[in-house]
Amino acid sequence: MRNSTRSNVDPFIVMDVMEAARKAEDAGRHIIHMEVGQPSTGAPLGARRALANALEDNALGYTVALGLPALRQRIAQLYGEWYNVDLNPNRVIVTPGSSGAFLLGFTALFDSGDRVGIGAPGYPSYRQILSALGLTPVDIQTAAENRLQPVAADLEGLDLAGLMVASPANPTGTMLDHAAMGGLIDAAKAQNASFISDEIYHGLEYEAKAVTALELTDECYVINSFSKFFSMTGWRVGWMVVPDDHVRVIERIAQNMFICAPHASQLAALAALDCQDEMRENLAVYARNRELMLQGLPKAGFTKIAPPDGAFYVYADVSDLTKDSRAFAAEILESAGVAVTPGLDFDPVRGTTTLRFSYARSTADIEEGLQRLQQFMLTRRPTV
Repeated sequence: MRNSTRSNVDPFIVMDVMEAARKAEDAGRHIIHMEVGQPSTGAPLGARRALANALEDNALGYTVALGLPALRQRIAQLYGEWYNVDLNPNRVIVTPGSSGAFLLGFTALFDSGDRVGIGAPGYPSYRQILSALGLTPVDIQTAAENRLQPVAADLEGLDLAGLMVASPANPTGTMLDHAAMGGLIDAAKAQNASFISDEIYHGLEYEAKAVTALELTDECYVINSFSKFFSMTGWRVGWMVVPDDHVRVIERIAQNMFICAPHASQLAALAALDCQDEMRENLAVYARNRELMLQGLPKAGFTKIAPPDGAFYVYADVSDLTKDSRAFAAEILESAGVAVTPGLDFDPVRGTTTLRFSYARSTADIEEGLQRLQQFMLTRRPTV
């Protein structure tokens, strides 16, 4: 049976690393996980209790495609609490994770062959989803002096139908301030390109609050999720905010693609929004872990890093240590028992000489992982 050309997408390499780590653990080894981009904590207690109660007296059937009205209202309220943005809840659409939002957004905004700009390094699934939809991802090679974020000048001559940005970004954790975000919005508008802001790591910031695109314009798509700050990765519930005149467009596509986001997850998400004190306790752990990483990675020889403003990643240039990040990551896993992610996932051009380290696990794990990395690097023979 034939396959479509659209299905020829690259693998998500971090998943291969996770599988190699699992096999090592099955063989009896203790692996420190610095590869995985998910919190080590579970969903907030209030969310779990709300769902347990609902299971007793709620059939949990289909919801309307746009999501539970109470959840949409509470998400809109969040924008007032976090950013002082007065958001009409009618513009909020609940989705099956942020991945569902990407599918809906890309389908609503673009036609086959359209060119959509994405920063490199960047979340690999942007590229793969765009390709699977018959769109053309355009990697924007970001510069270290711009903290590996795109800037307005990078868009010159690209002839884009859309621009996707992420702040805090995966894999770097760097953020766009108001001026940088505004410059990109204006540059996209000058090309008549749709602007999409991935804000999945909002809430996970350390020294300054992340900027939402909605502070600057209503003519954008904003995508977020309960996966990261609210620690609900496996629940598969996210949301998007779109202009008023795009709501019905998204609704029609959502009705046919997904029917709705999982009802159970929506109920848990509604309760999670009132559990932010618990989530900030998790943030305090990440903040401590971040300090340890910024101190410990250079001691291990990983000195070329982009200091993260948010999320829970450190992205390192290891060009002085290897020209093959995938082989280097495999060597670290085998010799040190630490799983890290090769940069090839995030940047097909320069990713052969970069690694991503996640510090989403417990502080004890981060301390142990750094000790292992330091010991490994003391005995490793250079390969470049």
